[in-house]
Amino acid sequence: MNAGIIGQAVGLFAVTNVDDLLLLALFFAQGAGRRGAAARVVAGQYLGFLGIVAVAVAVAFGATFLPEPVLPYLGLLPLALGVKAGRQAWKERRNGHDGDGPTAEKHAGGPKALEVAAVTFANGGDNIGVYVPVFATAGLGSMTVYVAVFLTLVAVWCLAGRFFATRPIVAEALSRWGHILLPVVLIGVGLLILIEGGAFGL
Repeated sequence: MNAGIIGQAVGLFAVTNVDDLLLLALFFAQGAGRRGAAARVVAGQYLGFLGIVAVAVAVAFGATFLPEPVLPYLGLLPLALGVKAGRQAWKERRNGHDGDGPTAEKHAGGPKALEVAAVTFANGGDNIGVYVPVFATAGLGSMTVYVAVFLTLVAVWCLAGRFFATRPIVAEALSRWGHILLPVVLIGVGLLILIEGGAFGL
């Protein structure tokens, strides 16, 4: 029985978090060459996903401290971070750095753990809606298995994200275009969450 639950948990995690791989690769690329940046990305990913799981478990047990109408507005988090990253990229471009020089790689010391956590949590708002009914019907024992598998797979996702970010072709592309791609992706994620959730009547 546990093997079946583990398989279901792996499938559920993969389906609901495939979009996180691109974000992780971008975050790892942003922190390339910066001491402690990779650890901050991993810490932020875990922190954000723990928030998702905690809310899903709480709602499954009947807590309603995060009303469903609020979820679409989580899109404001990656949107704001995307605008911030875009302003930073524009500022560097105006100062004569095109994003692939040594000065550009140093900006902000790479991603901050709380920023990664905020994006992870906001991007996982729809995951909560998927996890809640699964957790609510699984029972405490099976729910524990789901959570354990999810937290294990977060590490696998981080390894995969870093793997992609360090492949020569991908790394070169992210080094050249990552400072543009990151804000574009973050803003896109934020707008998608807002629009799909019907925030502001969109």
